[in-house]
Amino acid sequence: MVKDNIETIIKEQLGKTLNGTNFTSLGELYTGKVRDNYIKKDIRIIIATDRLSAFDRVITTIPFKGELLNRVSSFWFEKTKDLVKNHVIEIPDPNVAVVHQCEMIPIEMIVRAYITGSAWRNYTKGVPTSGIELPSGLRKNQKLDGVLLTPSTKAETGHDIYISREQILKEKMVDKEIYEQIEDAALKLFEFGQRYCRKNGLILVDTKYEFGMKNGELMVIDEIHTQDSSRFWILDSYEERFERNDEPEILDKEIFRGWLMDTYPDIFPNIKPNQEIPPISNGIKIELAKRYMKSYEKITGLEFEATVANVQQRIYNNLKKANYI
Repeated sequence: MVKDNIETIIKEQLGKTLNGTNFTSLGELYTGKVRDNYIKKDIRIIIATDRLSAFDRVITTIPFKGELLNRVSSFWFEKTKDLVKNHVIEIPDPNVAVVHQCEMIPIEMIVRAYITGSAWRNYTKGVPTSGIELPSGLRKNQKLDGVLLTPSTKAETGHDIYISREQILKEKMVDKEIYEQIEDAALKLFEFGQRYCRKNGLILVDTKYEFGMKNGELMVIDEIHTQDSSRFWILDSYEERFERNDEPEILDKEIFRGWLMDTYPDIFPNIKPNQEIPPISNGIKIELAKRYMKSYEKITGLEFEATVANVQQRIYNNLKKANYI
């Protein structure tokens, strides 16, 4: 990433962000909050768009976000493939992952090492997260004594709902043996991610994992340790800031959630499913793009070369070259 002109490049890309795709020949289209999924037989082609979601709504688009997310996720999938099997077949374009079509397990496994975000908001209201009662006297952003697993249901739209381990097993949402494999896999992935991030000066605060089954085997799917699915804090400044009751230095999109709540307190965090999205300033979009780039570089140790481009055309060309179109 060329530091002295990156803001200019981001500004030029503001009008070229990838809001969505419509490659009908790829297969049946399923549109998620951030990714466009094309399904054909036993293959799924996932295209990471530049859409940004917060509070379970798609809010805006951020330049280079889809590429950066897919690059980060691909990086982690490669690093952890011998730890937990994943669904990746190949990466034909920076925004695209070709993966195995799996039977999705309807549970997201959220792993937490610190109390922050929605878990903190629940804590202040006296509401357990996934049925877990935490001790009194905790402070926001405090490191927990151990790692918490707080599963939630996977909602197609609207807010995901936290659910207890006991309820999942009682309602037989997931077979007990498979659920225990999910817990084990999530803890292994999180421990690996924490260690890797720490050596690069980051704290992996919390993250979510999704899983699926393929030929009787559990696989981690969707994304892993990205800026959308995880919180990252700067390691060196955490302790000092925590002691001063200051917010940590952050690399994830939590800054955007904060901006939304500060700018539109009457709308966020309780925005309704069909409520109109208010205007989003270019300033916060540019800041977010820079943070996504910074976190990519800090996590991977690689430089990101930002280039103004027609993303959709490049994706089409690369999918055609790889014989998917």
